[in-house]
Amino acid sequence: MKTLKETTVLITGGSRGIGAAIAKRFAAEGVNIVIHYLNSHEKANETARKCMALGANVMTISADLRSYDQLLRMRDKLASHGVRPDVLVNNGGISHYGLLADVTEQEWDNVMAVNLKGMFLASQLFMPHMISQRYGRIINVSSVWGLSGASCEVLYSTTKGGMNAFTKALAKELAPSGVTVNAVAPGAVDTEMLENFDATERAALEQEIPVGRFASTEEIASLVYFLSLPESSYITGQIISPNGGWLT
Repeated sequence: MKTLKETTVLITGGSRGIGAAIAKRFAAEGVNIVIHYLNSHEKANETARKCMALGANVMTISADLRSYDQLLRMRDKLASHGVRPDVLVNNGGISHYGLLADVTEQEWDNVMAVNLKGMFLASQLFMPHMISQRYGRIINVSSVWGLSGASCEVLYSTTKGGMNAFTKALAKELAPSGVTVNAVAPGAVDTEMLENFDATERAALEQEIPVGRFASTEEIASLVYFLSLPESSYITGQIISPNGGWLT
């Protein structure tokens, strides 16, 4: 079993929001970090600089999570540099807000491809290394809506529910190989994904949450970090929801 400082973590969608907070949390512990992004080149570099300032070795790399070929090239490029992630954080994803009656087939396919297919492809491509060394962590960033569902977010809720089922099933498949698979399903987090809500809607939402506020990205990152620890080896197949008591 590796110590945490001997490991490498790959964070998909790591350029901003929760992904950037996760990268910085690992960087603070001296973990080797790979920040994946699609188009946010400057944001990825900005996050990388912050991680390097904390003393971490950092790489940034771009790939479309919807494309097997691009993710395969990403894996091979990392391997050519001697980088083989021991911890995979499937954080990359997009949201969708609107009535199901208004969802187009193209919108459905796109959100499904990013949120579910991307997680599937990344896990499939990077887990063989974990299996071969009999150690690894796969942590999927889901959502409270994958547990309870949300009106006007049927498409997004469906992808996150699928992510939770994927987590439980793959955890059973990989447990004999020493690889844990868990999901973190946050409630409302103060990120760009809340931009669809105006001030009145935000205030109303906060009132529904027993702790009376949104989560910070750092709070979610701390849970992801905990699940990556070598001593978290007995936690697998779990959907853990930091939601301020919103859903119990």
